[in-house]
Amino acid sequence: MIREPFKYRWLVLGALFILLATLPVWGSDYMLLLGLLFCLYAALSQMWNLLTGYSGLLSLGQQAFIGFGGYTMAVTTSYYNINIWLSILAGGVTSVLLALFMSLFIFRMSGIFFAIGTWIFAEILMLWFSNWEYVKYGTGLFVKPPNPPSMTMIYYAALTMGVAALATVYLILRSKIGLGLMAMRDNEAVSSSMGVEIFRSKLFCFLVAAFITGTTAGVLYVFQIFIQPYKAFAIDWTVSLVFIVIIGGIGTIEGPIVGSLIFVLLSQYLSEYGHISLLLLGIIAIIIILVAPKGIMGTLQEKTGFELLSPRRLFSEEPG
Repeated sequence: MIREPFKYRWLVLGALFILLATLPVWGSDYMLLLGLLFCLYAALSQMWNLLTGYSGLLSLGQQAFIGFGGYTMAVTTSYYNINIWLSILAGGVTSVLLALFMSLFIFRMSGIFFAIGTWIFAEILMLWFSNWEYVKYGTGLFVKPPNPPSMTMIYYAALTMGVAALATVYLILRSKIGLGLMAMRDNEAVSSSMGVEIFRSKLFCFLVAAFITGTTAGVLYVFQIFIQPYKAFAIDWTVSLVFIVIIGGIGTIEGPIVGSLIFVLLSQYLSEYGHISLLLLGIIAIIIILVAPKGIMGTLQEKTGFELLSPRRLFSEEPG
């Protein structure tokens, strides 16, 4: 029997979008901050989930694109007075070029070796930027756009990235490429024998993830005003994304959304605990994994069949 899709999914998504879109009107400054962080982390985690949860590419180096996109935006605005929004898009483009260069090496690897390869690239970039006079070594750069955007404008840019990331993943998974990705996730050898172009599909997703991650990083550092290599290229970014996707539900479209909300709220609450906040987040993640091994949304889907956004094309059976 073919499972029926959730009847009111577009109504729920529409209500959520309206809630976020009108947040600057009715929300406080603190709520606007939470909404902005939620949208940014949702976009970043959707890309990590696309790579690891659907493409089978375990990446520990997404911070390479975060730092590269952020620095591209900072340099083009501060040194060349380029429009802030064009600079943010430029960060996405340069991240794609970086991903193409990385793919020449890391796509010769697989599994844990691929993961280590992405992490090594990020570490190399951290060392390069921290010793590069052009970007003021490890002291960092202040973002000085010619016409600084307001907090509301930055929030709507973050919301745009969150929606764009969600829509991109949904459309990819509903396409032929998405069918191939899910087939590869289940059995790569069988999917290859059935004609799935594994290399092209994985490279496509790697480049898409790099573009959206780099662009989202530009919005993030416009908000933060300051960028430093030890922070921008730190593995803490990937640790956060892993936490979000694992507790939300890896391999589900809704997982990064739920995980991002939990992560942002917990991070704000645990920030007063300083250096042990990551340890506390890890303990919380372990507890959630023990209770819900496939994450919140993954376990919910397994037990109830509930899917707000299904990557599969579902058809109702015709009455006899």
